[in-house]
Amino acid sequence: MNRIIRTNAAPAPVGPYNQAIAAKGELVFVAGQIALDPETGTIVGEGDVAAQTERAMSSLKAILEAAGATLQNVVKTTVFLADMNDFAAMNAVYAQYFDEATAPARACVEVSRLPKNVLVEVDCIAAIDEN
Repeated sequence: MNRIIRTNAAPAPVGPYNQAIAAKGELVFVAGQIALDPETGTIVGEGDVAAQTERAMSSLKAILEAAGATLQNVVKTTVFLADMNDFAAMNAVYAQYFDEATAPARACVEVSRLPKNVLVEVDCIAAIDEN
């Protein structure tokens, strides 16, 4: 369903993402997810960006499933980090959710503050096949 776009005329990805994805289908825009436990509403992994990334990615996956999609339908993610020094730890967890060859396009930025003072927030756009 999704077509990976690659060109040598632009820099190669430096992580589990692709330069671009061409997608067809219904679009699902998933709001930014942070490390909130869905049952208790408390922050998971206080001070641990890997644990917080795991919780945020688990929430994205659950929301996509509720929409009739999977992580393979994701065409774009945005990762917000409170500290870019946490990039490697976040990226190691993120890579467990996406195969590098077919991973979505991604932007990752450092921000001055995130909701509830978490260390990471992740959102995504997915395209569900119309068939």
